[in-house]
Amino acid sequence: MARKFRKKPVVIEAAQVTVETFTASHPNPEHIQGLVYDPIEMCVFIDTLEGRMRADLYDWIIRGVRGELYPCKPDIFEATYEEVTP
Repeated sequence: MARKFRKKPVVIEAAQVTVETFTASHPNPEHIQGLVYDPIEMCVFIDTLEGRMRADLYDWIIRGVRGELYPCKPDIFEATYEEVTP
């Protein structure tokens, strides 16, 4: 029988891709340096160790525990994370 595991509580940084991501004045302070923002398709391209990934409108961009960036769909984000308040 398979063993069960619980995810360790880890605090991450995340930013959601919204319409404002593409319509705010430039330079947009919410833009993450090193990512490619496409205002025509309203998406963000993230170069990862697994190749180039795409974050669409309302997806989240997560900074992992080792500083890596990757996209996460909103439903998965909602089921996995809760906001930390100071």
